[in-house]
Amino acid sequence: MKKYFNPERADWESLLSRPTQTVDDIEQTVQTIFKAVREKGDMAVREYTAKFDGVSLDSTLVERQTLAAAAEALDDSLKKAIQKAYANIWKFHEAQKTKKVVVETSQGVQCWQEKKPIQKVGLYIPGGTAPLFSTILMLAIPAKLAGCSEIVMCSPPDKNGNLPNVVLYTAALCGITKVFKVGGIQAVAALTFGTQMIPKVFKIFGPGNQYVTVAKQLATRYGVSIDMPAGPSELLVMADETAVPEFIASDLLSQAEHGTDSQVIMVTTSEQLVEEVEREVWSQLEELPRKEIAKKAIANSKLIYVPTSEIAVALINEYGPEHYILCVRDEEYFLENTYNAGSVFIGNYTPESAGDYASGTNHTLPTNGYAKQYSGVNLDSFLKSITFQKISEKGLLDLGETIEIMAEAEGLQAHKNAVTLRLARIQKSIKADI
Repeated sequence: MKKYFNPERADWESLLSRPTQTVDDIEQTVQTIFKAVREKGDMAVREYTAKFDGVSLDSTLVERQTLAAAAEALDDSLKKAIQKAYANIWKFHEAQKTKKVVVETSQGVQCWQEKKPIQKVGLYIPGGTAPLFSTILMLAIPAKLAGCSEIVMCSPPDKNGNLPNVVLYTAALCGITKVFKVGGIQAVAALTFGTQMIPKVFKIFGPGNQYVTVAKQLATRYGVSIDMPAGPSELLVMADETAVPEFIASDLLSQAEHGTDSQVIMVTTSEQLVEEVEREVWSQLEELPRKEIAKKAIANSKLIYVPTSEIAVALINEYGPEHYILCVRDEEYFLENTYNAGSVFIGNYTPESAGDYASGTNHTLPTNGYAKQYSGVNLDSFLKSITFQKISEKGLLDLGETIEIMAEAEGLQAHKNAVTLRLARIQKSIKADI
């Protein structure tokens, strides 16, 4: 692993760069596939599935009986684990529901805000070397709680043209009936434009590789919203002498094994911990089934020593990690002063894996520094706020002059007239009653 000792602030930008390609590197490929899917629909989807996933499919739709049968193929212990995670994730996201906000801003002027579900949403579930069935829980549960009327799921097929039984079981558990064996850019394109079989949606959710991330960003040019730019996984651990080196190493490797383009970083105020954690990483790495993937990710990763907590927290805010583990004596200082992070894990006994699977928080989080301006997926991600207002005659009499003066000052006479005409009608009615 690359080690840095008290790096200069002028070098932070390059030090904290991610090992990802730029949008420009990938955009042309994405645009080509988008154009094909828009023009040829399912035919293009099947062609790109054959090209990228190595399998030819007559239909990308997973039949309902296939979804229902998946439960029989799973071990009971796995099903129970998924059900427990489901319950915790449901509980945490259900608690995020808020009531309608009603305010009378002035006499006779009532304003309120209500949240309404996004009707049609698309869930992208990564596959490949590690099919992330846990992501189904993270996306489908808040979608269900929000009341989304149409939930469409896409996930790449294996070489036999199937989705893993655990993916199908989890989808069925969450009540998803529209499941398609489609991955990559072609899945995002299908959800963006709609095909003969795959419905067009209003918002696309879910993590993916760099190609999926760029595809989602480009989908916004075609009137589709996205949850966030969520690309390759990343983790930053802040640790001092109170941290347990073997725990820190296991957390770094837990993210490194996601993919070769993952990045893990440890920031520490203990020089000794740098050496101890590095030894543990290489020791534990040899025991991992996915060690070749993890090794490549470790090449993108860094161990950084800084002398003070103040420098450490500034470095962390500059990086804006997706996952942020905090193993320090002075937790409160870091919690109060860290502003940029997707999800925070506090203490030696809070592994990032807990949030990935079963503690209840959502693991679909902003990467690549987007934690500076994006939140992770939550219940509100599947809702939109609509404001309402109702003004009585008395209310308009009180507020009308204010509106007229402001509209005239902006040179918008029709805006003023919309009030003036109503005020004249109200005043005429008042005179008639006298």
